Amino acid sequence: AIGRLNNGEINKGKQYSLCGIDGIRHDQKLSACYTFSGLKKIKVDSLESGDIIAIAGIEDINIGDTIADNEDPKPLPRIVIDEPTVSMFFHVNNSPFAGKEGKFLTSRNISERLHKETLSNVSLKINTTNETDVFEVCGRGELQMAILIETMRREGYEFMVSKPSVITKEENGVKLEPVESVFLDLEEDHVGTVTEKLSKRKGRMTNLNNNGFGRTVLEFKVPSRGMIGFRSQFLTDTKGSGILNSLFDSYAPWFGDIPQRNSGVIIADRPGKITPYASLAMADRGELFADVGVEVYKGMIVGERNKVGDLDVNIVREKKLTNVRSATKDNTVVLRPCKKMSLDQCIEFISEDELIEITPVSLRLRKMELDINKRISQNKKSKEA
Repeated sequence: AIGRLNNGEINKGKQYSLCGIDGIRHDQKLSACYTFSGLKKIKVDSLESGDIIAIAGIEDINIGDTIADNEDPKPLPRIVIDEPTVSMFFHVNNSPFAGKEGKFLTSRNISERLHKETLSNVSLKINTTNETDVFEVCGRGELQMAILIETMRREGYEFMVSKPSVITKEENGVKLEPVESVFLDLEEDHVGTVTEKLSKRKGRMTNLNNNGFGRTVLEFKVPSRGMIGFRSQFLTDTKGSGILNSLFDSYAPWFGDIPQRNSGVIIADRPGKITPYASLAMADRGELFADVGVEVYKGMIVGERNKVGDLDVNIVREKKLTNVRSATKDNTVVLRPCKKMSLDQCIEFISEDELIEITPVSLRLRKMELDINKRISQNKKSKEA
């Protein structure tokens, strides 16, 4: 544990009391004491008031706990950490490609890694669900989630994640959602575009300061739902010159619906490799996410449709061979380049019935239910309900 010694001395081997949120535990013995010199940690036998210190020997110590005198413990005012505002579900990868690209993919591997992360990442919470292979991870925003996902991915983990959802509260029968204070520093030319984007996400401007040197500082109050996927859009709109910071502000009554993706997706209806012939046929149906020759499986999302509603297609269809051939006919076919999406863009793009398959090598989008017939029956039941 690392902290600041506010008063008195701490000596190695002496017994102290731990003042936690659940009460006071006496007779706690320290096995090691450390102080800091720059970035170096130095082992010492005693610690003095005012030092930044590190101690070992006390188990189950949490942020805000006080180490006090064993006989007359007087806890300091407790430090309160902001509650998580966004949650995502981490699933064990059950796709047909599971285990091909990652080292760690079992529920035990993922559970141990997530709980290890909570030891150093104090704003993260892990909740169990009714399913043994699904974990609910709660954090302070989709950026924190994306960093955790990317870190686990680079360590060799393979798993699936759902669309982020905000953690709501209910007081006196009123549904409340988290609101963030958003601070933007950008060039004057981009103020109109960014303001329009945030207003569509239910954002409300609270301050505007033009410093007269070509840059403007804006302050907004935006529901946390509206900030999901905005960061990448903001960097694109400001051509990389904008600076964005956000802080949790408060809970406020539900802001209503925020416009989400209004287009469907193109779904592979059978396994195989994407062919040029099938890709050319999809040119007027939408935009593909995967290149020619990429392996796909049944239920995998291979593109974004230009209309509402999902479309299941045979993306691995080969051209039928005939006796009549033209030597240069297929050479003139030019395919539109596929759209490559980053992790942030994938998190923003997916809807509630879709998942992102995360592996050290690939990012794949897929339907939660791979079988088309089961998806149709589920949609009918949801409409009837």
